Amino acid sequence: MDVKAAQSESFVAGYLRKPDPALRVALIYGNDEGMVAERGRSLAQSICPDLTDAFRVVELTGPQLKDDPARLADEFQSLSLIGGRRVVRVRPAGDESSNAVEAVFAATAGDALIVLEASNLAPTSTLRKLVAAADAGAAIACFEDGERALEGLVESVLSAAGLRADNDARDYLIDNLGGDRGLSRSELEKLALYKGIAKSDTPAADRTVTVADAQAVIGDSAAIGLDDAVYAAFDGDPGALDRALDRVFAEGMAPAAAVRALQRHTDMLHRLAGAIDGGARPDDAIMRLRPPPHFSRRAALQRQARLWPAQRLGDLIDLLLEADMQCKTTGLPDEAILRRAALRIAQGARALAKAPARR
Repeated sequence: MDVKAAQSESFVAGYLRKPDPALRVALIYGNDEGMVAERGRSLAQSICPDLTDAFRVVELTGPQLKDDPARLADEFQSLSLIGGRRVVRVRPAGDESSNAVEAVFAATAGDALIVLEASNLAPTSTLRKLVAAADAGAAIACFEDGERALEGLVESVLSAAGLRADNDARDYLIDNLGGDRGLSRSELEKLALYKGIAKSDTPAADRTVTVADAQAVIGDSAAIGLDDAVYAAFDGDPGALDRALDRVFAEGMAPAAAVRALQRHTDMLHRLAGAIDGGARPDDAIMRLRPPPHFSRRAALQRQARLWPAQRLGDLIDLLLEADMQCKTTGLPDEAILRRAALRIAQGARALAKAPARR
């Protein structure tokens, strides 16, 4: 069974709470590590609520299964000494686990649930294809939350605390929460704690989360980060760039990591420019990116894809390669090197914005 990322959150949540009794192996994978961990834990707890129960829960890793492929089938067939179905969690898992999983599907007896947690797996992954094709398997994709999924997450976390967000607060939260499910949930739980858990006699006004409440808790910690610095540079906004970099460095980000983020964004825009020059519409080219960009960034990407020509992006690749080498070899202050390179990008964007439109 192949559970696509596009399937509704309610469907996936229901499946995780009450999996098919015939299910032997569940593979939970994707680029949203927080969602992978959350769904893996939820599925395991549907079988054994106490994941510290050593009689019913076993923890393994992919490398262990590579060295001993028969171990997984042995665990699948073992019975708990105190009764109840067992759970075998494999974290992290990858294609090295394929032989072990194949043995589980071939086993004639056993009732443990195998839960594998993996990072993003290509459609050609042997493990992903094996589990998705099996009648007793389920491959569950976890990619960055879209707007509807974020709205559902906001509602579920706040309602569990007896709270609700007004329309402005909900829109602010959706715009400023990130693409990682675990981090988004953590931010919302902090917001609920700040607001205070509502009781049955709490006035309705005090149960409502306002945009001021959301800004007080999430504010810059979610809205300003490395992505904000990158997008500010390519949008030609030096003021926002400086503020974002101040925040990034205050939180301990290494300048070399920021250089690499600028390089990745340049490469992405270069691919977009090539697709657009080949006749693709900017929004269509963006939707074909893998992994897809977070929905809140798509408008900016469209704007930047129209703004930056392939030749100028090629120049930026050289600029950032030089900045990366200077960070590693010259002994000059890394932060100054990064800031200078980022400012040159912002200045280039401003110059392009004043030039005649090319697309």
